[in-house]
Amino acid sequence: MAKALGISNSYVNMLEKNERSVSVPVLLRLFQTYGVDWRDIADEDDAATLASLRSAFQDPLFEAHSPDLPQLRAILSDAPDVAKSFLQLHSAYRAATERLLSLSNASEADLNILTASPEAVVHDFFRQNKNHFPELEIAAAQFWENGRPENDELYAALKRRLSDKLGLTARVVPVAEMPDTLREYIETKREIRLSEGLDHPNRTFQLAHTIGLIEQSDVIDEILSRLNIDDEAGLNRCRVELANYFAAAVLMPYDSFLAEALSCKYDFAHLSLRFGVSFEQACHRATTMQREGSLGVPFFFLRIDKAGNVTKRFNSTDFHLAEYGGACPRLDVHSCFLSPGKVIPQLVEMPDDGRFFVFARTVNRPRFTRHSVDKRLAIAMGCSFENLDAVGYAEETISGTPQFTEVGINCRICPRANCDQRAHNAILLNAPVDVRRRGATRYAT
Repeated sequence: MAKALGISNSYVNMLEKNERSVSVPVLLRLFQTYGVDWRDIADEDDAATLASLRSAFQDPLFEAHSPDLPQLRAILSDAPDVAKSFLQLHSAYRAATERLLSLSNASEADLNILTASPEAVVHDFFRQNKNHFPELEIAAAQFWENGRPENDELYAALKRRLSDKLGLTARVVPVAEMPDTLREYIETKREIRLSEGLDHPNRTFQLAHTIGLIEQSDVIDEILSRLNIDDEAGLNRCRVELANYFAAAVLMPYDSFLAEALSCKYDFAHLSLRFGVSFEQACHRATTMQREGSLGVPFFFLRIDKAGNVTKRFNSTDFHLAEYGGACPRLDVHSCFLSPGKVIPQLVEMPDDGRFFVFARTVNRPRFTRHSVDKRLAIAMGCSFENLDAVGYAEETISGTPQFTEVGINCRICPRANCDQRAHNAILLNAPVDVRRRGATRYAT
């Protein structure tokens, strides 16, 4: 071959090992000598794929074992499908890294891939809409034809509306009849059954929720059409949360709620009494005050159980909330269980230097018998440090020099390597283990 092509034996050897590029003159002699049609071996994508491989291997992840150019050419030549699969995998890894560590809002294109869980679909869809849906606000504002009734008349008024407009009966049933259910709509009997385990504010809320599901089905369907997914679980979860949104807007009308919230500096104990709702419902409603021209303080809302699992989250801020696992152990929301019913304030700083004010309190869940397990949960509300003056819970916190607690999203994706409360190694930021040194935790060396 060397003699036929007019090159040295060693050059042929290097070509076979992909240690040298084939020059154009040698390539032309190959075509002529062996009767090969160049169109049979030309691949327009090879150059682009090689460039993509070289770019991918510039990632610091491969710093210790980055292949050289001949090795990359060998991969492309001998295992092209492996090369393409690697690029696809690396692209997915980069997307995951950016999504996990980004502290900014997801882009619209992200909505098409948020299929990890129905909860993820709900959270990101609501956040894309700034946790505010004008169509539902308009429908809620038109709900009470003669003005919102007094708090002690709300439940009866909703029952009458169900009966007069929808032909539905609502009744409270013993726990024994619905031992594992708080609300059930039996369409064949035209009946809504509520558990006697629900307190009065939650019974009222459940009636408003059911009316929203039925009366506002067209409005909710139109909103869901913007979600652009076919996953039934995700759609149903969004439908439930949109009906919850409508119910909250009916019970806590936008203008009157915002005016009262600003007047009392977001005293949620006061707001819950003023509107006849629960503390949690008032907190959740506050996150939706994002109407253009009539904005409230942008809040995030986080609910956790005693094990630290995030059970509900809504966000109209830049604070990034954990989707899976627990919230950051440095957040004082976890210590709420030691002081039930007490509001605990805290100033926190995220890894990107974003500063927030967070306040947390426990809320009670229905208990049906003396044998029931304690179902107490904790909720945290937070806003940007710039909005501190508008929130009454912050008054004691800012009386002196502000002290910020460094927090993250959660341990698995937090970049704070030397955190003394780290419970897991960061998935994407693993550091080599130094056997000669023991850090503050078993993950810091």
